[in-house]
Amino acid sequence: MAESAVLTLRLDSKLKDRLDRLSKATQRSRSFVAAEAIREYVTLNEWQIGEIRKALGEADRGEFATPQEVQRTRKKWTRRAR
Repeated sequence: MAESAVLTLRLDSKLKDRLDRLSKATQRSRSFVAAEAIREYVTLNEWQIGEIRKALGEADRGEFATPQEVQRTRKKWTRRAR
């Protein structure tokens, strides 16, 4: 199990009430639910920032999709959406 540390933060009362309701509904502690929410947020944002950096690197190197590749992808997703 990973080492844990204490973090104090302020929440508006409505958000705290929602956190308490979720905690009760899931039979988990408020601390567990808050830590899980923060973990998911950090994971998602780390991934997103990594993808943005990767895309910027590709753009800096001039690695762009051709108009034909864009058209093929657009058609593929348009067909799937119907």
